[in-house]
Parts: sequence; structure tokens; C-alpha cells
Amino acid sequence: MERVVVTGIGLVTPCGIGTQETWNALLAGTSGAGPITQFDPAAFRVRFAAEVKDWEPSRFIEKKKLKEMDRFIEFAMGAAAMAFEDSKLELSDEERNEVGCFVGVGLGGLETLEKTKQMILERGPQKISPYSIPGIIANLAAGQISMRYGLRGPSYCITSACSSGAHTIGEAVEWVRRGRVKAMIAGGAESTITPVGIGGFEAMYALSRRNDDPKAASRPFDKGRDGFVCGEGAGILVLESLEHAKKRGAKIYCEVTGYGASSDANHLTQPAPQGEGAQRSMRMALADAKLSPNDIDYINAHGTSTPVGDICESQAIAAVFGEHALARKLWVSSTKSMMGHLLGAAGAVETAVCALAIAEGRVPPTINLTDPDPECMLDYVALTARERRVRHAMNNSFGFGGTNCTLVLSTLAS
Repeated sequence: MERVVVTGIGLVTPCGIGTQETWNALLAGTSGAGPITQFDPAAFRVRFAAEVKDWEPSRFIEKKKLKEMDRFIEFAMGAAAMAFEDSKLELSDEERNEVGCFVGVGLGGLETLEKTKQMILERGPQKISPYSIPGIIANLAAGQISMRYGLRGPSYCITSACSSGAHTIGEAVEWVRRGRVKAMIAGGAESTITPVGIGGFEAMYALSRRNDDPKAASRPFDKGRDGFVCGEGAGILVLESLEHAKKRGAKIYCEVTGYGASSDANHLTQPAPQGEGAQRSMRMALADAKLSPNDIDYINAHGTSTPVGDICESQAIAAVFGEHALARKLWVSSTKSMMGHLLGAAGAVETAVCALAIAEGRVPPTINLTDPDPECMLDYVALTARERRVRHAMNNSFGFGGTNCTLVLSTLAS
């Protein structure tokens, strides 16, 4: 089995366009939430979200190509361009046969779908753009990246709700591990701050309604939490076999050592009691990485700021990590407190956060955690970032339908 390392990171998030911009904002505890600007939300009960600000897609995409793309594809293309630049990955024509692209997406091109339906109503079906379907379907994020860089290895999309980005990285790692490809471009993308996206989650009572204070609305593990904040963006990683990365002298952030996945088989939206499915996912990832619970220094939690979800995840972590967690030797934080919930992109962006924590020895905080819920009993790195040597980090991603994914990243051992 090949060992798999991270050699490039590209991020487009509500906290910044660029990996360093996002990372600096997270360490500073800066929230990306604010009033919705992409449509008029006056008729909605929730009128704020975590939008990507000052997005100029022409920085990364030829203007003539933009008509083919929904906003989520634009984000994926921008993050991929930054990941390639960061990794300095140069491929011969022959090598392009052994490099693929997976991009996880939760919902696909809602904006394009809604605009297309409006076009039909206002001007008739004859006015539909031939680029409507390519803008809507989820796999075109991976497809457009593959075409842009001539990647002729496997290219497809994994959709598993809010676990999509993490599952995608896990599956890409498996392709490299088995030696079927030399490298994979993998991550997640999402853009659902639209009337259907906000209205749909609002109808489920899943969103915070703190319209008067958006920046304080996402408050994972806090007693006053009342739902998540919808976010958007993309995270793309360059994953390579260790042999390939060393051969070309690549900068290496960390190694991906563990991957676990499970299903609650329990409820449409609610996690299994005691986070039982999450427990199995974490234990599977630890076994895959050949690590004990005491080896993990940091968990980037799913931590959405929902009343039930945060308690179940805390219970699951306590069950798996025992005294290591309860004695506060294990640090846990939710960067959704700053970025909001990026849905299908969340797991990929948060895996990148784990890689950066390992590389830089700094752990971003959980902001807005001013009144801890007594049922959430762990050390959540409240309010301000901390420094520590992070040898092994874990990322949790859970989604509607009871889908769970856990990844373990580690410092590169000889």
C-alpha cells in the first residue's frame, strides 16, 4: 500500500479567498457571517449567511468559460488553481493518465436551477440556456477541473450531504494507496445561498435565526445555540503518493493515515443516540491509522451549532477517547463557528484546517462559546487560538441520512 501525503491546499471560504487568508482569519477568530446579498431575503425568517465576499471568478477562469459554470463550480476551479500553485505539481502528458479528480458536492447548482425555472416561467422553454444542465449537475466541478488540467484519471462526484467533501478525500486516498494513480485532486464545493437553499433549511428549523447578530449566530457547544449558519465555498487538496512527492521534492503538509465511514441507519436528520454511528466512524479511522485514541491531539469537530448534533458528537468523542478527552488532553474545535456550515464543501475545508494545524502547530478556536452547554463536556478551544505540537489530527463530518466520515492526518513519520 502506498502512503498518501498532502502537498497542496486551495481554499475559497467566507473567511477569505486563499489558503493563507482563510487560515489567518480562523486563527484570529474572525466570523465570515453577515446579511445575505445574493438575493433579497426580506420575506425569509433567516436573512443572513456566510457568503464568499468579493468573488471575482475571472481571476481563475477564462471569461468565455464562465457561462458554463454555476457558482459552486467557480469556487472549485478557484480552489483547484490555488492548490496546484501551492503544490507546484507539474505533469507530463503521460502522467496525466495517472492523476484524477474527485470533488464532493451536496446539492449542486441550485442557483442555475432556480434561474432556469424562472426563465421558463417568464420567457418559455425555448429560452433555456444549453449550459443550464452543465451548471446544475454536481459532477461538473470535478469535470471542469479535469478538463482544465488535462487529468485523465478517474473523475467523479461523491454526494453524501455534509460528509461529501470528507468522503471524497477518503476515497481519493484509497485510489492512491492502491497504486492505481500517482496523485489525486480532491475536495468539496458548495453554493446554496439561494431562495431554495435558505428556505429549505429554514423550513426544517435547521438554521440559526439570530438576524440581529449574524457573527454571533454560529455558536457550537454553547448553551444558546439555535442552529447552523449556511455557508459556501470550496476546499481542494493535492494528494500524492509519498514516493511521487519525494521524487519531485514536494513540500509536504502531512500524511493522510486514517479513513473511516459508517451509517447511523437511524433517522432522516437526527444522529443516532450517543453518536453511535460517529463512534464507529472514528474507531474505524483510528484502526486504519494504527493509532490509539491517546495519540490524537486535535479534532476538528463537525460541530454545526445544532442543539442535538453538538451533544451527540460530544458524547461520541467522550465514548471513543475516554479519559484522554475528559481530562482535556484532547483539543476539539469547530471552525464552523467562523465559516458557517459549507455543507458538501465542509469536510474538505476542515480537513485542510487539520493539515494546517499539523504544519504550523496552531489550533483555531471555537468562537462565540461563552456559555458552555454542560452536556458538552470537552475542551473546545473556546474563543482564542492556541499553540501546540499537533502530531495527529482528526476531522469529523456527518450528514443527513445518517452518513458519517472521519479522517486522520498525521505528521510525516520516516
